[in-house]
Amino acid sequence: MKFFVDTADTAAIRELNDLGMVDGVTTNPSLILKSGRDIIEVTKEICDIVEGPVSAEVVAKDAAEMIREGKHLAEIAKNITVKVPLTWDGLKACKALSSEGHMVNVTLCFSAAQAILAAKAGATFISPFIGRLDDINLDGMQLIEDIRTIYDNYDFRTEILAASIRSVNHITDAARVGADVITAPPAVIKSMVNHVLTDKGLAQFDADWAKTGQKIG
Repeated sequence: MKFFVDTADTAAIRELNDLGMVDGVTTNPSLILKSGRDIIEVTKEICDIVEGPVSAEVVAKDAAEMIREGKHLAEIAKNITVKVPLTWDGLKACKALSSEGHMVNVTLCFSAAQAILAAKAGATFISPFIGRLDDINLDGMQLIEDIRTIYDNYDFRTEILAASIRSVNHITDAARVGADVITAPPAVIKSMVNHVLTDKGLAQFDADWAKTGQKIG
């Protein structure tokens, strides 16, 4: 499974990238706002840090303007993935951009039917939003599983990028049902290391070692 980091915080990206925990990055207008930086400047810095795909999102609503913005964003670096919404105009932009060789991430997917359309339009990635479905008492993980089955049935090459990840369980469940990629905030990825029994075991080792009165080196 590939790990994408859902942030525009370059310091957090660098830390995870140095540990080999970053295969790509996803950003959106909200994350750019949170960073407080210019979209072109911060996106270029992110692309310099990581080798994998970096999703940069268009903000236009009509296809022609999405295509124009997408081409502009793609000029930032060779690893830019243009992020478009799952609307009819977004699909038109996806088809046009992907036909020209640009990577495209179709975002805000909430149904298997939408995911089929994105794959047909040539999307590099489809981003189903797990957490937002869970928020309205629908099964976000079931959507990942359904898309996996459909894509495998027809050998679609679009990669399933599980988004709106809220917990470690979301990550492990997405891996279990076959998501190709997860994108999650740095804090969620880092929390994967935590386990109460690891902490308990380490505390016991520390206590026992102190009783030996020894030092290493």
